[in-house]
Amino acid sequence: MPPFDSTLVRSRLASLWALEAAFGIERGSNRTYMEEIISDRMQFMRGLQILRDELQFADGRAKSDMAACMADFSVPSVLTTLAFTTCGDRVHQGEVEHYRQVIASRFANISEIGALKCEQFFPTGGGTDDGATLAHVTAAHKADGGIRTRVYGGNSQSFMLCAIDIQTHVGRVEQADGIRFGVTQESPFREARTACGAVIGALKSYTDENLVHRRIRRDIGEDNYALITGKGVRTEDGVDISTVAAAALVAIRGMMVTARALATELDDRGVGHLTASVTVNRVGQADTSLYVRRATVFQGEVRSQGLGLDAKKYGGTFVVHRGDKRLRMTENGHDGSTLPVEVEKIEVKPAAAH
Repeated sequence: MPPFDSTLVRSRLASLWALEAAFGIERGSNRTYMEEIISDRMQFMRGLQILRDELQFADGRAKSDMAACMADFSVPSVLTTLAFTTCGDRVHQGEVEHYRQVIASRFANISEIGALKCEQFFPTGGGTDDGATLAHVTAAHKADGGIRTRVYGGNSQSFMLCAIDIQTHVGRVEQADGIRFGVTQESPFREARTACGAVIGALKSYTDENLVHRRIRRDIGEDNYALITGKGVRTEDGVDISTVAAAALVAIRGMMVTARALATELDDRGVGHLTASVTVNRVGQADTSLYVRRATVFQGEVRSQGLGLDAKKYGGTFVVHRGDKRLRMTENGHDGSTLPVEVEKIEVKPAAAH
């Protein structure tokens, strides 16, 4: 196997981190998907052979013309796979289908009959049940030893990309006295209800016997939990965004735990790109999205940017977009690409260990 030339990957990482990001701004989910997640992720794929169709791995075992579908592994290639998590609440299953159409169709595996093969998990409340398990299955299910040998042995610049999107959700309704977060209506014909019910249940009626409550409270963090269930988190004009903060914290914690675990799962030719976001469920109009943090993983370096894990630093304002008041969350008064990039180093396995 030729020694790995990391020049290509490092140049693509530099391109990604040169792109600005709009964190904490409530926008149409399609805009978030296209301008944030996809634009970042495409930096790894431009001009390379993308390996994600099972037919590309055909070989002499295919006793038919399908063997002719095998990819040319001698050219620089990127082996891609995708995982996502979101709450199973039916209130936003339309948004899950939108995600699959816009993002999964570009990065997930494709079976020999054309079906998308992505790792998809629906932990109650969103976030992750266990970030280490999610990292493991995402990396391990994509490439067995034989595939890695064929891909890595074909070209010194070929690598694997594990893409992971962690999502939570929160409701929003417009009432006579203003905007209220944490509740929504499934349709204009139904009464408002809590969303996400699991997160709000953990905030308002926590019981230690409830495993979901315990996980959500752990992800929020004890200091944050005390703040959110106490004086709360509010915008400059006094709108309570405590439930938005809680949902964001669950997504961010899940993303960071998964990123750190992915660093130990990937070999030195594996790259991770992870995002955390919050879907805002609205009645009578399309859901919106809050993109809250992004991360990359390569050769033990976890680089991340966005809202952090300290709710005391959270704030917010509203901006008007086409007549609609949209939430803009801030951290210490900052948002977008002005938030600092943080770097951690974690020990990784050499490629030969796989």
